[in-house]
Amino acid sequence: MLRVYEEVLDIIRCLREVIVAFEKRDPDLARQLKRASSSVALNIAEGNGSRGRNRGARFHTALGSMRETLACVEVGQALGYIDDLPDLARQIDRICGALYALAR
Repeated sequence: MLRVYEEVLDIIRCLREVIVAFEKRDPDLARQLKRASSSVALNIAEGNGSRGRNRGARFHTALGSMRETLACVEVGQALGYIDDLPDLARQIDRICGALYALAR
């Protein structure tokens, strides 16, 4: 499996506490964050087993879901549900770079 897949799983593990915090104040945002972050890992796995344009499309979808994951976290921060998580944002940015390269 690709290294970026393992990095995404690490992000998902880090998001467990964020999801719990969101569930207390905004269950819809918590569900959206769970769906988006899960989609990243699932599309990477699917893309890794695909060929041709399907492969790129799966990685492109994973990239979109990774950006959506970051947006969920940023919205939660803006609403005051959690504090800023600069390390998480940097990790997500690096993953987005890797997914962009894979989607090309």
